[in-house]
Amino acid sequence: MTVPRDWHHPGVGADLTIEVSRHRAAGSAKRHGVLMMAAGGPGASGLNRPAGFVKASPTVGAAYDVVSFDQRGVGSSSHATCQTDAEFQDFYAGDFRDRFPAAVQGVVNRSRQFAKDCQERSGDLVKYLNTDQAVHDMDLFRALLGVQKISYCGPSYATWLGAYYATEFPQHVERAVLDSNEPFGATWQQAELGQPMSFQRRFEQDFLPWIAKYDSVYHYGGTAAEAKATWEARRAALHDHPITIGPLTIGPNQLDNATLQGMYNADLQWRSLASVLAALEHWDTATPAERQLVEKSFASYLSPGFAAAFFPVTCNDTPWNRDLNYWLRQSATDTKKYPLVGARELAYAATCASWPKSDVPHVKVTGKGLPPTLMLNSVHDPATYYEGALQAHKALNGSRLVTVTGGGDHGQYQNGNACVDSVVDAYLLKGRIPAHDMMCPSKPLPTPTG
Repeated sequence: MTVPRDWHHPGVGADLTIEVSRHRAAGSAKRHGVLMMAAGGPGASGLNRPAGFVKASPTVGAAYDVVSFDQRGVGSSSHATCQTDAEFQDFYAGDFRDRFPAAVQGVVNRSRQFAKDCQERSGDLVKYLNTDQAVHDMDLFRALLGVQKISYCGPSYATWLGAYYATEFPQHVERAVLDSNEPFGATWQQAELGQPMSFQRRFEQDFLPWIAKYDSVYHYGGTAAEAKATWEARRAALHDHPITIGPLTIGPNQLDNATLQGMYNADLQWRSLASVLAALEHWDTATPAERQLVEKSFASYLSPGFAAAFFPVTCNDTPWNRDLNYWLRQSATDTKKYPLVGARELAYAATCASWPKSDVPHVKVTGKGLPPTLMLNSVHDPATYYEGALQAHKALNGSRLVTVTGGGDHGQYQNGNACVDSVVDAYLLKGRIPAHDMMCPSKPLPTPTG
């Protein structure tokens, strides 16, 4: 579909295109309406999500036309260009933990260059890549589908997007499931400042004890402390002697990236991450299959296309502290306390501190005019930390929060947790919502043999 570049000044500037998708309800007799999905990030593609969603929840797919889209700035929709693959690899060069003045200045310079490249290569387009503009795109999609109300389901950043849509267009919302919640009542600065703690917590309290439990398989240390020491020793070795495999250079920042990426979902990622870490410990004798797994793991982190949507949205949506001295102090503290993600904090914050000031309208999430909204979150979610989900729950009046205790996966619905799935299905299919906040136990952690 075609959308205005700027919904607040339609007709000014070239229009944009938004790529959309639809999986029709299996039977018209059972059709309830439209369920709109959105992707996380910001920067992930939503186009293929309806097919996977319907496969995982066929009863919901029989009741709804499940639709989705690539948000403006993403994938097949009109998108910005900021950097090439090689330039963006340089964004992660070196060692973010290195606090020597020259290294710190290099991080700041690369962040400023990224912001500058976005402006120079994409012009004013990046100004209009923000959540407020995206929710207006969503409402046009609703109108083109010919319905007065939609139901909504989205994880991670899509909770921010959904909460904003519900705030700006409450009259068009029937039901909404917000899964793994950003603190959308706050700012992006506050959201990202919470992540170093939550990723470190997931790593140290969940993953390291798990890999230590299977020391006979991975040989990474028999206790969490020993496993952490092995990981830190490998990181230090990569600082002095990076590994080159194919077009990739694996240094300390890349080890951080692969590790934090592996924290999102235990079932889907922990066995692979553990195998990668184990292979790095005997790299000289690693098998071709192990080397292929390592290359695949380290090649799959954020792309320049993803970053070209992520940074415009997070830098445009809400205000940032532009005092670089503040970020030098804050990032030094977080690097020492929560190094897995805290070390990269300066690179991300300096990008938004260098970004042109935005005039995006302030959106205050309240829940006014909405039916009860269903929220889901695990207590050790690394990316959308539980403390931020509680803030979001408080901001969204009338919402119900389902807490997954004892777990830390990011994304709860359709994640193999029967308790969660039954609550969401009853809500989407019958309109039944828990009378109060409730808890679901987490599913068991994986074993090395799967």
